[in-house]
Amino acid sequence: MSYAEVSVNSPIAQRRTFSYAIPSHLDIDVGQAVWVPFGDKLLQGIVLELSPHPEVEETRELSGVIEPRPLLSPQQVSLARWISEYYLSPLFDAVALMLPPGFERRTLTFISPTPPPDDFDLSALNAEQRQALELIPERGRASLGQIEKTLGRKKAQSIVSQLVNKGLAVKSYELEKIRVKPKMVPYLSLAVTRPEAEKEAASLRRQGKAPKQAALLEYLSRQSEPVAWAEARQNANCTKAVADALVKKGLAKFREVEVRREPISYKNIVPSQPLTLTLAQKTAFEAIKSSLAEDKTKVFLLHGVTGSGKTEVYLQALAETVKLGKKGIVLVPEIALTPQTIEHFAARFPHRVAVLHSKLSLGEQFDEWQRIRNGDFDVVIGSRSAIFAPQPELGLIVIDEEQEWTYKQHDKAPRYHARDAALKLAELSGTTVVLGSATPDVESFYHAQRGDYRLLQLPERVTPYDGSALPQVEIVDLREELKAGNQSLFSRSLFQAIGQAVANREQVILFLNRRGAASFIQCRSCGFVLRCKRCDVPLTYHLTEDKLVCHQCNYQIKVPESCPRCGRRRIKFLGIGTQRLEQEVGYTFPQARLLRWDSDVTKGRYSHDQILSKFRTHQADILIGTQMVAKGLDLPLVTLVGVVSADIALNLPDFRGGERTFQLLSQVAGRAGRGARGGRVIIQTYAPEHYAIQAAARHDYASFYEQEIDYRRQLHNPPFTQLACLTYSHTNDALCQREAERMKRFLNQEIEARGIADIELIGPAPAFIHRLRGRFRWQLILRGSEVTAFLSPLPLPQGWTVDIDPVGLV
Repeated sequence: MSYAEVSVNSPIAQRRTFSYAIPSHLDIDVGQAVWVPFGDKLLQGIVLELSPHPEVEETRELSGVIEPRPLLSPQQVSLARWISEYYLSPLFDAVALMLPPGFERRTLTFISPTPPPDDFDLSALNAEQRQALELIPERGRASLGQIEKTLGRKKAQSIVSQLVNKGLAVKSYELEKIRVKPKMVPYLSLAVTRPEAEKEAASLRRQGKAPKQAALLEYLSRQSEPVAWAEARQNANCTKAVADALVKKGLAKFREVEVRREPISYKNIVPSQPLTLTLAQKTAFEAIKSSLAEDKTKVFLLHGVTGSGKTEVYLQALAETVKLGKKGIVLVPEIALTPQTIEHFAARFPHRVAVLHSKLSLGEQFDEWQRIRNGDFDVVIGSRSAIFAPQPELGLIVIDEEQEWTYKQHDKAPRYHARDAALKLAELSGTTVVLGSATPDVESFYHAQRGDYRLLQLPERVTPYDGSALPQVEIVDLREELKAGNQSLFSRSLFQAIGQAVANREQVILFLNRRGAASFIQCRSCGFVLRCKRCDVPLTYHLTEDKLVCHQCNYQIKVPESCPRCGRRRIKFLGIGTQRLEQEVGYTFPQARLLRWDSDVTKGRYSHDQILSKFRTHQADILIGTQMVAKGLDLPLVTLVGVVSADIALNLPDFRGGERTFQLLSQVAGRAGRGARGGRVIIQTYAPEHYAIQAAARHDYASFYEQEIDYRRQLHNPPFTQLACLTYSHTNDALCQREAERMKRFLNQEIEARGIADIELIGPAPAFIHRLRGRFRWQLILRGSEVTAFLSPLPLPQGWTVDIDPVGLV
């Protein structure tokens, strides 16, 4: 008998597999989805290894196969193990990243009543136990979730266990319903020959009977193939009863046809041809082409200024990959996954591009995943999770805007970075990787400088117009504006530039990386600031809804007329956001047509498309937005970019604050001057001397990198060390602090016991947002050379989360 090591879909499993015997009638392969007995439940599992010997003495048998074809390739199995081991996440959570959308099914618990023992006195039950019994139908059952809603989660679980122990109830388990299936659509066609159908229709009309049936028969006779029932019903103007009557007579037949939910509309996409490459582009392309031909892992860092034609290099490298019989994956930050980005790839590879991102419906994601697995697409384009797409014969991985923090999953385990997962996948599969950016991550550039990656550079813009100069950048010192008596949101220089651009029928982008109308509201009498009742943050005023909103948990309240503390009516709105900026622009430039692009106005599926389409077709003169306006937009009519406040990220307690400021300013500045009229950028700041702002104004990545890497070296920050952030959360702040201090003592003891010299602990300290969604949070930062290896064997109690290589410490 052979055995399978299975990753089981249970929170108890954590980072281990479980040994199961393989029954003789089952044909099992690595990567296959199976049913396994786990305690008294039947759960999903994925086979990660086959072995002639089990890891434990006593084993149970696999119960069955969920799907005959393996869901994970051998490379994906190895990648899942690596993610679990490196990021210290439960193994099945890592495996689940690569499973089909909607595959995971939770186990639901049901409670059924049982007749009480003869000698049991029901009056001995307390009020809560009686209440729980009343929630269970006499001859039915109730889900544990229903009882929890009434009694509360912890109390319900305790009371149900008491009832089961007393023999008054039993538990049973079921898997939740399948969440997504292939979409099946009824099609209608003739069940007889066309002449027979026409003869029958004529007979029905002569007799004056069933004219609707005759009309439907005549319609079907004119069709060369089966037609969707919805279309037939509309065109023949009939009901389902009419079609059923024809089916009963043997004249027509229904059949279910699987249809694809297609996320890309090719209606307005015109196929494109490769462009002529510049010398720098050709040099980069030839280097990538050589690597593809060698069929071994190589990593390139493509450093090109904004507008330098990185996308064309990607496209031609992908075309070369396809020529070699292989396929590619292209990752873009979710925020940059606009129709414009998708168009570039869909136009070059018509009907051979798959899209995977969170705005797709579950059905669309499911269909795309299945078609990718079947090898229907040459290119998969998507956000960070697309790196786990089952793309066969993978030859090239492209990560555009590789510096983006959105490639890091930070809200749930596994807290992986898509760039590092891509590099590991490439190592496992012998794939070429291209990391592209105008402002590379400092750590990526460091690796390129050391020779770990090959650096390819595109130093000049590529435009269809004369000249390739980057836009001129002016830094405005807002301190000087205040001295001159200017208290408006716009410096004198920016005010004049906006007016001139609008008068010349050009377009303007105004950037402010903060939503809402006012950052907070404060009583001018007593100083009281309205804060979220569940989070330790001020509430932001949103003008369009006329409400105060928490940007962490979405708690909302109306704006009070008077101060909740002192009762006075001296409420002041302080700080600015994109809504207030939009209002001020409207007052100051009433003749200009405005658009706003932030997450408050892009909640609909096609919101991004509609806003971009309006601006591209010049239905607006000024676009106001957050970082959404900074990524990947090619808008030739934009001649002016105004950064209303460059200081937001600079003032956060994060060692990457300077890097983020430089990257964001450089990216948003890159939206200007892509047309024949050239461009100009105005940056407003209270810190004009800061090295990140100075370097961004000069488009000088090299000087920024030299200063930033020197700071990192002095302060022992990445890439010279590894970081891990341990966070403990609890509803009780004092308990939370005690547990964080206990953990620090425990870790210090481990460091001393193992004789480790190069790991230091920072903290514990309250998190930047101390209270989040009702739970207090305390953090410990570990800094050293092998932090993952140090933490891996240590038991972390419930309530702790671990973030390896955090992209930020706030």
